[in-house]
Amino acid sequence: MQRLLDLGASATGKTHLHEIALGITGINGHGGTSHPFEAQRLPGGSSSGAAVSVALGQVDFALGTDTGGSIRVPAAWCGVVGYKPTKDHAAWSTQGVLPLSWTCDHAGLLARDLAMVVRVHEALTGIKVQPQPWAGIRVGLWLPESWVAPEVQGAIAEYARRLETQGAAVVRVDLPEMLDAYTPIVLSEAAQVHARTLQQEDPGFLPFTLGLLRQGQALNEGAVREAHARRTEYRDYLDGLLSRHDVLLAPVVPVPPPLMGQEEIELGGGPVVLRRAVLRLNVPFSLLGVPALTVSTALPFVGVQLIAPRGMDDRLLGLGLSAQS
Repeated sequence: MQRLLDLGASATGKTHLHEIALGITGINGHGGTSHPFEAQRLPGGSSSGAAVSVALGQVDFALGTDTGGSIRVPAAWCGVVGYKPTKDHAAWSTQGVLPLSWTCDHAGLLARDLAMVVRVHEALTGIKVQPQPWAGIRVGLWLPESWVAPEVQGAIAEYARRLETQGAAVVRVDLPEMLDAYTPIVLSEAAQVHARTLQQEDPGFLPFTLGLLRQGQALNEGAVREAHARRTEYRDYLDGLLSRHDVLLAPVVPVPPPLMGQEEIELGGGPVVLRRAVLRLNVPFSLLGVPALTVSTALPFVGVQLIAPRGMDDRLLGLGLSAQS
């Protein structure tokens, strides 16, 4: 924040977020916020207020954090652009941010268009982002059909066809569900961050948040070590995938914005808890620290994400600029 202020930006205010950033709906003890255009629907979280303020034109851009989709999910459901840089990117420090999970947290931003995202990134890095042609780019399309609604499948497939018309070579790829590594790591680290508060008889958290933190407290060292070992295996798998493909293309959300209070959604395989349905699409790329860019599709409030190898942020943004032309 201070670096942006020094560069000439002005701070308008603070925005709502999901309680302690541990959730994908945007709910907190003050009620949170609702979708910017359909008040009965969820805006996504945890950076809910950031996405809403951008979508409503109240600010040019908003800062957010992403541990398991917290920038990308509200960007998709609110119809704006979201950017999660490489983990520990020199220009995107999490210093001064209350952690949720220090090994998964990323700082990033949301804006109404990609040009503003690029402008902020260029200001922080001092490096000009150049549009990158898609001709010859190897795209791995990750589209787990049973994990997304048919209309989302169609929107992602249509985006892939657009890239093919620009010369990209698109092939299907697979990724495993990584929640078995993500959940123990994030919840154990979150419980450590809030350990002092959790010692109180009434810590003051919403019941759902408190339940997750207690779950993290209850994890033993062996379970957490096993989760870190699985993360190493998943990182090797993703690195191998990204050595064969320049970028990955994937859905961000399984359905358009759900109704406020909705806890389950219907997918091809039956009902799925909303939290799990959303996290499993986003967790691989924050758990493993690679940059991800979320942009809109032809279907309103359903985003697509482009993912690049670690450290290839400028190229990813450049490809994003070319994709929209």
